[in-house]
Amino acid sequence: MTATYTFDVFSSLDGYGSYDVSTGADWGGYWGKQGPELLDHRLASFGTAHRMVFGATTFRQFVAMLAGSTEDSEVRDPWVNRMRTMPTTVVSSTLEGPLDWPDASVARGDAVDIVRRLKDESDVPLRSHGSLSLNWALMAAGLVDRLQVTVFPVVTGRSGTDPILGGADDFDLELLEHRTLDGDIQELVYRPTLHVPRG
Repeated sequence: MTATYTFDVFSSLDGYGSYDVSTGADWGGYWGKQGPELLDHRLASFGTAHRMVFGATTFRQFVAMLAGSTEDSEVRDPWVNRMRTMPTTVVSSTLEGPLDWPDASVARGDAVDIVRRLKDESDVPLRSHGSLSLNWALMAAGLVDRLQVTVFPVVTGRSGTDPILGGADDFDLELLEHRTLDGDIQELVYRPTLHVPRG
């Protein structure tokens, strides 16, 4: 049986995955909107075994954030610590080991081929957090089964960077799950299908 693949990403309401501090914005992690429901839900969602899949840029960002943080930092929230313990594949043609991650390995080659093989071989679901350009390519190849977007109640029109789907193809989305966390954070889970223009 083919393993399912989830593209998991955080977003502002206007579709940005991060913000530029040089604009004067100082939102903080989660845009400062996280609460106990979100954090508990995130931890529970990593309660079962997964294999994480990252692109090199996102993986480097995670390693740098964790290395520069303290034990009390929100960067080390329990769900992040749990995610870090899971087997991890980093798709990269440039990254060299050793990797500062307990169970990570580098896979070289075409991302679509690598993830197609992982889906065929893995006995646990695959999941990626962030890694935008990697996941745009995987969506276009039909390899993403679930697009999980957690929408935080902010608009970052002036400071937003990294549009979460700005480089993706056109997709139709089927809503599979939705929930509200901490009163105003929305988690939306879709099944993406490449859009076929009408005749």
